[in-house]
Amino acid sequence: MTWPDKLERPLGFLAIPGLLRYVAFFNALTFLLEKLSPGFLRILDLDPAAVLHGQIWRLVSYIFIPQMTSFLPLPDWANVAFYVLFLWWIGNGLEAAWGAFKLTLFFLIGMLGTTVAAFFFGTAFSNFMLTASLFFAFARFYPDLVIYFAYILPLKVKWIAWFSAALLLLQIITGSMQFRAAAIAAMANYLLFFGPEIVNEARNRRQVTARRKPFEIQSRDPDAQALLPHLAQAKAKVTPA
Repeated sequence: MTWPDKLERPLGFLAIPGLLRYVAFFNALTFLLEKLSPGFLRILDLDPAAVLHGQIWRLVSYIFIPQMTSFLPLPDWANVAFYVLFLWWIGNGLEAAWGAFKLTLFFLIGMLGTTVAAFFFGTAFSNFMLTASLFFAFARFYPDLVIYFAYILPLKVKWIAWFSAALLLLQIITGSMQFRAAAIAAMANYLLFFGPEIVNEARNRRQVTARRKPFEIQSRDPDAQALLPHLAQAKAKVTPA
């Protein structure tokens, strides 16, 4: 039983069914309010200095700031519409795979990591990393799900996740210390939930490779089969008890 399963027994009542649907709805609402009153978003971002001056709503309100830009040349309303639908979609998928409690826990840990990084470095952070961690979690459950990019190009979710992870790693390497801290802290939820599983998968791959190697040697050189017992005995002698 994993640690989220153990926590669900005493804390399951804290689950928020449909959490990301609510987040998506308030993202759309925030965009409309920004259009009606330009500058509205500035009172929502996670600004530690403003929080310390009493604006404690910023600890939560920053998750409702929509992503208005993308690498596609689209108007901001189209980018926000895509972002809202994206949150709704992955929220339904993650809740179906995890249940409401684990998704709520994952989201709250991501928020906590982002907040800690913001206060530690004293700078404002967005919810970009939190959204990225949600997508990476979605890719763990639905790696072979096909998305039609621009309604034309079919791409598997795992390919998009690997490409996004590569870009993120490049940004972490080349970015400022503040960005590195924000990325690592906001990804703490992903590491806590999937880190042990990833380590076990890597260990299993090494073991499979080690077991397969003698058979590969045999297939390349049948005469090497006679040497395998001697190699095993030599390895046993040098391996400490």
